Amino acid sequence: MFPLTEENKHVAQLLFNTGTCPRCIFRFCGVDFHAPYKLSYKELLNELQKFLKTEKGELILEASNPPPKKIRLHELEDGIDGTDNRSQNGEGRVSVVEDGSIASKNSNPNVCNVCLGILQEFCEKEFIKKVCQKVEASGFEFTNLVFSVSFPPQLSVREHAAWLLVKQEMGKQSLSLGRNDIVQLKEAYKWITHPLFSEELGVPIDGKSLFEVSVVFAHPETVEDCHFLRAICPDCFKPAKNKQSVFTRMAVMKALNKIKEEDFCKQFPCPPNSPKAVCTVLEMECAHGAVFVAGFNFSSSGREDVDVRTLGNGRPFAIELVNPHRVRFTAQEMKALQQKINSSSNKIQVRDLQLVTREAIGHMKEGEEEKTKTYSALIWTNKAIRKEDIEFLNDMKDLKIDQKTPLRVLHRRPLAVRSRTIHAMEACYVDAHHFRLQLKTQAGTYIKEFVHGDFGRTKPNLGSLMNVTADILELDVESVDVDWPPPLDD
Repeated sequence: MFPLTEENKHVAQLLFNTGTCPRCIFRFCGVDFHAPYKLSYKELLNELQKFLKTEKGELILEASNPPPKKIRLHELEDGIDGTDNRSQNGEGRVSVVEDGSIASKNSNPNVCNVCLGILQEFCEKEFIKKVCQKVEASGFEFTNLVFSVSFPPQLSVREHAAWLLVKQEMGKQSLSLGRNDIVQLKEAYKWITHPLFSEELGVPIDGKSLFEVSVVFAHPETVEDCHFLRAICPDCFKPAKNKQSVFTRMAVMKALNKIKEEDFCKQFPCPPNSPKAVCTVLEMECAHGAVFVAGFNFSSSGREDVDVRTLGNGRPFAIELVNPHRVRFTAQEMKALQQKINSSSNKIQVRDLQLVTREAIGHMKEGEEEKTKTYSALIWTNKAIRKEDIEFLNDMKDLKIDQKTPLRVLHRRPLAVRSRTIHAMEACYVDAHHFRLQLKTQAGTYIKEFVHGDFGRTKPNLGSLMNVTADILELDVESVDVDWPPPLDD
């Protein structure tokens, strides 16, 4: 069923004769249901032409207060040479009929002067098939996808110009048209393309999908359409390091919201000129969101120095697989990968290897501050000690210490004083200058600095408690008390 009514006919005629495509005409007539947009462009064009035909079979837009016939002919001739905006916009596609009205000279308008071909060539099955061929050739594994598009910013300027034209014409009929009454270009594009993608690829379109297919459009011919806005609204166009051009869609929309209608019409033709060519596809990319693998190293719950071993049950970790082509693995495949890692090195062993969600990573990171860790350290003292000199350490519980950011990490961490707790210690005498110390501490405690004091930046420290100069010779992590990732059955 054709969606336009007699009430829409005047606006439809106006837009069609100035070079606007059928789907954009639907948008400006407020057609907000999907079915009409999904018809092929050829069908839409035929139906629109039938709708606009007069009894004489001509496509006609009646002029308001038409001037004498000779003047109108002269204007049209000038327009072909590009000397008059209103005639130029038709690109020679209008003519004068016997009753003095303006009629379409070309019954098959070429490139839409509003969408620049987006709702013509780029939402037809042929284009969607090309995109799907690119997706299938990419080698990604996916069960759904999100399709995103980026349109040239000048489309917003052209839509604004067409809106002002239609608004003025409707005002003559005591009707109003707000910008929110126009169906957004991206919305209409999604209505048409999403079902085509699902049909072609056999998977649903899901806005939350980790697999994204993106297309970036450009239109070099009209790239200067936005430039006049910078002179009128300079505050809207501020350079950014990560942007190649100041004319972003957001900046253009901000300027269009600020500019007065009369100033816009003085600077930009209403209706906008018809372009010679459709948009081009600047980029077409496929990308998959990160997949996380949990187990025993890499992005971990805390970290240690390179000379510190992690023993016991190990340290929870997660690996972020960036833009993975494959995202589904069986338990058997993960177990085989774990065995391969463990058999290839005598320095690294992993357990409980499994896929996890991004949200689950947060549980691991909580352990950096909230959980406890157990260490074993070999301590050296400058003064000779006896066994009874270290026994008092066994009785110390929940010792509060303040640690200023250590000198060795000050280049990568902000200067601050962090309060930490040494929950328990157990000392084992080795000889006159050495003993082994077991410590259970709050996560985030700098153990080396607790031992030697870091030039007084950790208070109290082991050296000050024993009244000696102490240093650490060996340090092992015996356990990280984080119940993550979930243990797997062998």
